[in-house]
Amino acid sequence: MTSILSRRRFLSQGGILVGSTALSGSALLSGCGGDSSPAAPAVIISDKDRPKLLSGIQFGDVTSNQAIVWSRSDRNAQMIVEYDTSDKFSNPSRIVGPTATEATDFTSRVDLSGLPAGQTLNVRVRYVDPSDGRIESEVLSGQFRTAPGAASTKPVRFHWSGDNAGQGWGINTEFGGVKIYEAMRKRDPDFFIHSGDTIYADGPIKAETVAENGKIWKSIVTEEVSKVAETLKEFRGRHAYNTLDLNFRKFAAQVPQLWQWDDHEVVNNYNGAKDLSADARYKEKNVATLAARGQRAFLEYAPMRYFKQSEPQRIYRSVSYGPLLDVFVLDMRSYRGPNSANRQTVEDASSAYLGPAQIDWLIGELKASKAVWKVIAADMPLSLYVPDGTEANGATRWEASANGDDGAASGRELEIARLLKAIKAIKNVTWITADVHYCAAHYYDPAKASFTDFAPFWEFVAGPMNAGAFGPNKLDMTFGPTEVFAKAPKIANSSPFAGYQFFGEVTIDPQSKAMTVELLDLDGVSQFKKTLEPQAV
Repeated sequence: MTSILSRRRFLSQGGILVGSTALSGSALLSGCGGDSSPAAPAVIISDKDRPKLLSGIQFGDVTSNQAIVWSRSDRNAQMIVEYDTSDKFSNPSRIVGPTATEATDFTSRVDLSGLPAGQTLNVRVRYVDPSDGRIESEVLSGQFRTAPGAASTKPVRFHWSGDNAGQGWGINTEFGGVKIYEAMRKRDPDFFIHSGDTIYADGPIKAETVAENGKIWKSIVTEEVSKVAETLKEFRGRHAYNTLDLNFRKFAAQVPQLWQWDDHEVVNNYNGAKDLSADARYKEKNVATLAARGQRAFLEYAPMRYFKQSEPQRIYRSVSYGPLLDVFVLDMRSYRGPNSANRQTVEDASSAYLGPAQIDWLIGELKASKAVWKVIAADMPLSLYVPDGTEANGATRWEASANGDDGAASGRELEIARLLKAIKAIKNVTWITADVHYCAAHYYDPAKASFTDFAPFWEFVAGPMNAGAFGPNKLDMTFGPTEVFAKAPKIANSSPFAGYQFFGEVTIDPQSKAMTVELLDLDGVSQFKKTLEPQAV
């Protein structure tokens, strides 16, 4: 078992990816046993002949006994993963993983299984030339914790946020990079939920952008981020761009992630009916083509587990994190109908938001959950106004589920109403989200609602991470929300210079079972804190 001191030593070193000279190819593939044969003559291999790990390592979809290990080579090379509960790797398990190829932009992943619950796992990743085992990359090292077992006495703590590198605010090394990743890493959460807008495929990044008060924001720029993403190479390049940030690489080598997507992984306010005919930035006008490329790049770069059912690459999923917590990761993009005035009176394809299959799945998963707390990770808030232009008749077109009508549920609200009614008897359900580029806490009360057939609940909003800050938005009262707290800038599209970048932290106490939710800024300074007492299950 890894001691607390060994993890502290890892954290004090910043979780930095460690490069070293790898074992020889023959030792790596056949084990560490030696013999008394004379040593073979040394073979000199130049650095340019070795595979390079271009984007660090990431861990994802961690449970009590499973974890995804992700990395990326710069050429065809076989992924090798070693892991051990000892940081000395005294008895490591070794997996010869897949060969990274151009077909996946040289990304690859290994799904570890049979892991011990509630333990720190030390991991080493390298790539080996598939035709010559002596040619190896450097070694990248990291650590993560598996979800706790039933007897754990440690709190569960996780973070969430969203909206990265948006509105042209790219990686600014003079500012300190994407500082919010370092603020989260220092708090050492068990995992992080990226609540969508992992990239801004529709937002070109310039080397210099004028910020508030005339300050100049200087961004790293690559070819792929200098224009809107249209080709698969450009979508991939957007994700690769984020891994250039040292803060992200250190964070990802220490904190497992759960990714979900939202609109900017494809194009602003993406839905199947999105019309780009008047957008001169795009030569590729077919939104379905852009969506297919955007989703493919997302799935290649996300450290997530693929499924074996009829949708092998679906994004919505549930992750059990021990007896205290189950997380339900939603997909509010893949199944939605067109953005519209959103006033339909019956559920149909035009009012779809999560879609019938995902709604039924979520209801079933929540009813089956035995965890004390059930956290629904949504990529968009339930009741905030998020407009998307106007219809031909002048009516407001809506991007989220709220439709600006405080009366009975209609449009996409019909799905939300059906969901809330179906889970009314389930205790300790909480929603977390991002998307609107400010932080807030909302309490939903049927006594203040037009649709009343649901149990009260909280929704917490965080973000952005490194993007323009906006807000606050108006609330639709159909489900009776109250804005208990909000913090937003006075100047729309405020840069990260202004400090309005936020993440959320959830801590569940193993003794009292209470859940404490805190909203923090990019320096880790608390803005709001609320403790929720559990209801008896």
